[in-house]
Amino acid sequence: MKVSTRKGLLLPLLAIVLFISQTQPLATAAKDSRPAYTNFVKTKCNVTTYPSLCLKTLTPYASSVKINSTKLCIVALNVAIKGARDASVIVSNLKKQKGISRYEAAAIRDCIEDVNDGVYELKLAVEAMGHLGDKDKEFQLSNAKMYASAVITDADSCTDGFNDRKVNPKVKDVINRSMAVIIRLGSNALSLINHLYDY
Repeated sequence: MKVSTRKGLLLPLLAIVLFISQTQPLATAAKDSRPAYTNFVKTKCNVTTYPSLCLKTLTPYASSVKINSTKLCIVALNVAIKGARDASVIVSNLKKQKGISRYEAAAIRDCIEDVNDGVYELKLAVEAMGHLGDKDKEFQLSNAKMYASAVITDADSCTDGFNDRKVNPKVKDVINRSMAVIIRLGSNALSLINHLYDY
């Protein structure tokens, strides 16, 4: 396959990744969201690694989160799950493209596994956050932090898997951008969990 043809196949994927990097909310925000709730989200987002992305993805949920820090963390984790799933679809589609080498195919398979692990861990983090009212509150909070942190490690593992293999730069770029989405959303969720009880 000619390089120009491969570029034609990959450029739309890049556009999708750029769109995902500005991850849209899982649901449409209520129109009657109160300024006080929006300010709460803004204040919380100030402690995150990527505050602008945090505001964009979480402000639409202000009216349902209100001033509940735990709910905000859970929403952030769910947004990260959606971002990871979207990234997984993009990576999976790469594998279907003609002209993908066996080295690229192997790295893509490993990457998909890493991302799937990340989605599972984010779900476990959500589950742990739902048990903060239990007697083992500190244990559950520790688990939530551990699982949210693990998804960042999974995304890094995916990109590391391409370093020692012969991979088309365009393919590698799509992978890097896709994993960046997961890392940013996961980092924001982890930051919110780490600062859960801050005022």
